[in-house]
Amino acid sequence: MSQERPAEEKPETCDVRVQDRIQGTATPVQSPTRLGPTRFSELAGEKLRDTGSDFIGSIWCWINGDPNRNLKNPVKRGKRKRIRTAKTAVGVIALVGFFIFVNWFMLSQLHEGRAWLRRGFSKNRNPKPNPKSNPDLSPSTKRVSVKVSASVQHVAKKKMGKPKKQYNGTYGRLLAYAAHALAEGQNKIEPKELWREPKDQALAWKPCADQRSWKPNDGKNGYIMVTANGGINQQRVAVCNIVVVARLLNATLVVPKFMFSDVWTDSSQFEDIYQVEHFIKYLSPDIRIVKNLPKELQSLDLEAIGSLVTDIDVMKEAKPGFYMKHILPLLLKNRVVHFFGFGNRLAFDPIPFQLQRLRCRCNFHALNFVPKIQETGAILVRRLRDSGSHLAPYLAVHLRFEIDMVAHSLCYFGGGDAEKTELSAYREKHFPTLANLTKTKKMPSPEDLRTEGLCPLSPEEAVLMLAGLGFNRKTRVFVAGANIYGGAKRLAALTSLYPNLVTKENVLSETELEPFKNHSSQLAVLDFIACAASDAFAMTDSGSQLSSLVSGYRIYYGAGKMPTIRPNKRRFSDILLKNNTIEWKVFEQRVRKNVRQTKHVLVRPTGRSVYRYPRCKECMCNED
Repeated sequence: MSQERPAEEKPETCDVRVQDRIQGTATPVQSPTRLGPTRFSELAGEKLRDTGSDFIGSIWCWINGDPNRNLKNPVKRGKRKRIRTAKTAVGVIALVGFFIFVNWFMLSQLHEGRAWLRRGFSKNRNPKPNPKSNPDLSPSTKRVSVKVSASVQHVAKKKMGKPKKQYNGTYGRLLAYAAHALAEGQNKIEPKELWREPKDQALAWKPCADQRSWKPNDGKNGYIMVTANGGINQQRVAVCNIVVVARLLNATLVVPKFMFSDVWTDSSQFEDIYQVEHFIKYLSPDIRIVKNLPKELQSLDLEAIGSLVTDIDVMKEAKPGFYMKHILPLLLKNRVVHFFGFGNRLAFDPIPFQLQRLRCRCNFHALNFVPKIQETGAILVRRLRDSGSHLAPYLAVHLRFEIDMVAHSLCYFGGGDAEKTELSAYREKHFPTLANLTKTKKMPSPEDLRTEGLCPLSPEEAVLMLAGLGFNRKTRVFVAGANIYGGAKRLAALTSLYPNLVTKENVLSETELEPFKNHSSQLAVLDFIACAASDAFAMTDSGSQLSSLVSGYRIYYGAGKMPTIRPNKRRFSDILLKNNTIEWKVFEQRVRKNVRQTKHVLVRPTGRSVYRYPRCKECMCNED
């Protein structure tokens, strides 16, 4: 039998063997211990890898000699062994010296790089545009830029260790860039998505909370009274929640009362804001509503008999089972229960379908404002749209920056020790529980709160958002909110960049505002109407009840044509923390991406408010 002869093997050179060892491609026989990538290959890429491999291979061959040399001469074997030993020693010294040289060279380069960075930052620690030296700036922009840039505060030096992001509350550099961009782009066309919903899916959702499929309750189990706390928007939520509780317990509801608050200082009652007769009639197919308790129950001491239930007695967002287990027996026993300070005390899930629909029906259909508020609101909207020769769109911004929100947020807004002292005193007076917590427990720092997106946007931050989105300098901007913290001085950034900015106090005459003086809740309703009817609405604090209710109202009645701007404050905060370095074009791109990502047409997430997210089968019908 003939046996196939193996192919003739070529002698393996030293360079090939060493290259295989370094690259880890040698066979197990050739290299029992496979060598991984060298630190040269990791640091310098393929070119340096190849160069380094050749160099080390040469040294390796010089130490050990060529493996293909003839070793059969016994006479020369001893001499060669001594020479190889000497070469080995010299080679080791050469390798150690080579590695020491490379390490020294790399460390020196790193040291010089750091020194260069230090010199560079010391020369330009807080870069900002110089309007005087920029020929592209218009004269009007130069004046605004110089004025705004003068207010820039330097960020404090960072401590060693993990660097902390610092907050610069004035944003002078970015505001100067915004002023320049707005001045240069006065005649530019605004992005289309600013004035319309971007998704066609929004058109498929239609209001249907007015549809019923049950019989009315007779309310025979007793009477429910409620005194709602908070501002007008919290009170509205409380009213709709108690309507659902009355249906759940088959109770008769007494027309709600509103609690006087030393924060809002408004004595307005339900009948001063909402049409009582419409409220009773519209909900009559659902629950029985009366204006007063029967005479035989009016003389009862409700606290003495245990029928006074405070918001401390009811957990936040309590489930229907809680009311069936704890409130119904009390109602059956005493025939009346009074919820005092009732607020957000009913969960959004799990709730039976028809009860959830009743919630929506109350909010979107049963609560109509009284005629004097509707008439004044209509005048306000008409004047906002009137630009003389034609009707123009207007943008409404809810600037939730009153002192109560600023103090309650525990955030810092660049006002120094004076701001901290004032807000601390306000918390002591109006939020004593929160003030005590700040003394007894470690609270999140203002920097952490801002990083997490838990701070309301300041006027400066709000105007940067609008400018970044591309709203034209000529845009009519309506600012909702009373008594902005810091007053006109704090609004200077807004008014300087958007001169067509107005409030209800600018649009309505003193005579028209007279009936609402000293009634902050009724004035807040005028803001609600102007925001709900606006061509575009921007919220600056997602936790605000007014913003939530307006947003939901625009979804429910807007037919997919009433856009709402909801910035992701956590991501927006991350953008603003780079205010000393970020370029304006990059800022614009990131702000627009931030807002674009929040404009998805989503079904209400489980557990979220139907007042804010009415796109759900209980409130709206999807025709797709």
